[in-house]
Amino acid sequence: MTQLDLRHGTQRVFAHLLVSTLVVSVVNFTVWFAVTFWVFLETGSVAATGIIAGIFLVATALTGIPFGGVVDRFGKRAVMQVSAAVSAVVYALCLVLLLLAPEGAFRDPTDPLLWTLVVALMLGVIAGNLRTIALPTLVTLLVPAAVRDRANGLVGTATGVSFLVTSVASGLLVAVDGMRSVLVAALVVLVVSLVHLSRVRIPVVPAPAGPAVPVTVEERGGLDLRGTVRLVAGVPGLPALIVFSCVNNLLGGAFMALMDPYGLSMMSVAAWGLLWGVLSAGVIVGGLLVARIGLGSRPVRTLLLVNAVLWASTMLFPLQASILMLTLGMAVFMLLMPFAEAAEQTVLQRVVPYGRQGRVFGFAQSVEQAASPLTAFLLAPFTELVVVPYMSDGGAGAAAIGSWFGTGTARAIALVFVVCGALGVVLTLAALASRPYRRLSAAYATTPTGSVTPAAEGAATAPDAADRSDTADRSDAADRSDAAAGPAGPDTAGGTDVPGAVTGTGTGPDAGRATPPAAPPSPAAVPATPVAVAVATTAVPGPATTVRLPAEPDTAPRR
Repeated sequence: MTQLDLRHGTQRVFAHLLVSTLVVSVVNFTVWFAVTFWVFLETGSVAATGIIAGIFLVATALTGIPFGGVVDRFGKRAVMQVSAAVSAVVYALCLVLLLLAPEGAFRDPTDPLLWTLVVALMLGVIAGNLRTIALPTLVTLLVPAAVRDRANGLVGTATGVSFLVTSVASGLLVAVDGMRSVLVAALVVLVVSLVHLSRVRIPVVPAPAGPAVPVTVEERGGLDLRGTVRLVAGVPGLPALIVFSCVNNLLGGAFMALMDPYGLSMMSVAAWGLLWGVLSAGVIVGGLLVARIGLGSRPVRTLLLVNAVLWASTMLFPLQASILMLTLGMAVFMLLMPFAEAAEQTVLQRVVPYGRQGRVFGFAQSVEQAASPLTAFLLAPFTELVVVPYMSDGGAGAAAIGSWFGTGTARAIALVFVVCGALGVVLTLAALASRPYRRLSAAYATTPTGSVTPAAEGAATAPDAADRSDTADRSDAADRSDAAAGPAGPDTAGGTDVPGAVTGTGTGPDAGRATPPAAPPSPAAVPATPVAVAVATTAVPGPATTVRLPAEPDTAPRR
C-alpha cells in the first residue's frame, strides 16, 4: 500500500478523528487569539498581550510530559472526550463570569478579575493540547506503517487550516460581540464534537510492533519521567534528534519575537495580516504534498535536508528590505515546515514502542517548546539594547555594512535573522555529518514496522472496552510476564500479524478475507521477551484460519 485510503477500515476512523481534532483546534486557537485581541482592545496594554502569549507557551511546555502520561494510560477516545469536556466546562464558567461582570470591569490591566478570566480561558485552550499529543499516537494505531508519513502530512494540513480559519474567525467574532460570541461558538462546537466522538469506535487492536523496552511495574502509566528519559536515551540517535529540534526552536524564537516588527516596518497592519493569511495556505499545500508523495524511505535525512533549506531561506530573505523577498522566504518556510514535522513524527512512530509514544511525544513537545519562549523573551530586549544601536547611525555595524545592508531598527532585526539563519544552516550540516544521525537512521531502518490486526470475534467491543483495549500494550503487560515466560514465538510480538487474521475491518470490500500465513520474523525482529497484547491477539499454531470480525463497533459511523 502506497496511498492512503480514508474511506475504509481503520483509516476511515483516523479521518473522523482528524476532522474532529481540526474543528476543536480551530475553536481553541480562536479563543486564544480572540482573548489576546479583546484584552488589548479593552485595556490598550501591549504588555498584557505579551503576558498572554507567555502563559500559552510556558503552559504548553510544562504540560507536555504529564499530558503524554495521560494519553498512554487511558483510552485515546476517552482522552479526547475529556479534553473537549474540560474546555467546554471552563468556557461555560468564563461566559457566566463575563455576563455577570459589571460594565467596564475588564478595562484595568492590573485588575485580578481580568487575569482570573484570562488564566481560566487559557486553561481551556491548554486542555486541547491533549488531542495534539494523542493524534500522532492514533496515526501509529490506525494507519499502516507504509503510509504513516502521508497521514502525518494530513495532520500538518489540518494545522495549516486551523491557523488560517482562526486568523479570520477570531477577529470577526471579537468585532461583532467581543468574547461573548467567541465563547458561545466554542461551546456549540465542543458539544457537537462530544456527540460525534461518542459514535466513533476506535478499533480493538494490539499495539503495533516496536522495540521491547523493560518497564517496571511502578512505572506503568502516569508521569513516568525517568522511564521516558531512559527510553529516549536507549534509542540510538533519538536524544540528538530532540536536542536538534530544541536548538532549532531556540533559533526560531528570534522570528517569533521579531517578525511582526520587521514586517510592519514595510507595510500596514492590514496588509501584514492579509499576507500571513495567504502564507498560512503554504502549510496546507505542504501537508497535502506530504500526503501525496510521502517522505521517502529515509525520513531522518529528509528532516535534516528540509531544515537546511528552511534556514537558508530565512538567511537570504532579510539581506534586502524587500516585501517580495520577505514573502518568498516565508512562503518557502511555510511550504516545507509540514515536511519537517511529519518526518519527526514518522521517526518517533517507528522507533518508540506504541505504549510509550504519548509520553515521548509529550516529552519532546515540552523540551522543544521550552526553547522558543526563552529566545523570544531574551532576544527582543537584546536586539533593542545592543543590535539596534550597533546598526544605527554612528554604530560600528552601520559603518561596516550599512552602505549595502542598510541601517536603522528594521535592518538591525534583519541582521539578527541572517545570523540565526546562518547558525541554523551550520547546525543542520553538522547534524548531517554526525554519528547520531547515522545511528538514528539505522535504528529506523532496522526497527520492525508493525501492523494493525483488528479484534477477533468475541473480543470486547463496547465503547469503554474499546478504549481500554486500544492502549493495553502494551509493553507494561509484557513486563509483568517476562520474568516467568518462555521464549517468544512469532505470533506473540506486539502488533505482529496473526496468520489467518483479517487485516481490514468489519466493513469494506475486504471484510472477511483471510490473509495467507505470515512467515516467521527473523530473530532480530522478535523481542527478547514475549509481548502480551490485547486479548484479540492469539496464537494460531496450525494452518491459517478465517476470523470473523464485529461489523460496526470497529468503524466510524456512517451517515
